[in-house]
Amino acid sequence: MLKIRLQRVGKKHDPSFRVILIDSRKGPKSGSFIENLGFYDAIRKVKQIKADRVKHWISNGAQVSDTVHNILVSEKIVEGKKKNVLPKKSPIVKEKEEAEEKAGETSDEKEVVSEDKAEVTEIPEAPVEEVKEEIKEEVPVEEVSTETEEKKEESKE
Repeated sequence: MLKIRLQRVGKKHDPSFRVILIDSRKGPKSGSFIENLGFYDAIRKVKQIKADRVKHWISNGAQVSDTVHNILVSEKIVEGKKKNVLPKKSPIVKEKEEAEEKAGETSDEKEVVSEDKAEVTEIPEAPVEEVKEEIKEEVPVEEVSTETEEKKEESKE
């Protein structure tokens, strides 16, 4: 099967690509492509593609990679929607923006809720101190220490 895909050329940190027609069983760096259909410079956003040759090969059954499909759609050589080429773990850019907007709305709602909770959860300090005093009165420290000493003596015997 024939594929239309990108072949990276150029220097490090300067991504530029050839749009090539190649057998799908061969790697993109093998160098044995059938036809050079154009180029794409990712840094400068320059695209030059032979539209008539691309349409010819697509009509003859060549498959197009997702990234090349998106380039062809942006150049209006092929009609259709762009495909998501991001990894499955990261959402589409539009979905990210919507998620951030929703997160902004929910954070506002959380602030309102937290303010309401602050009013409800405020407890005067005096009753807490009274409760602490009651707890101290119920369990004297001396009784607890004598019980543990007696248990130690019994275990030694």
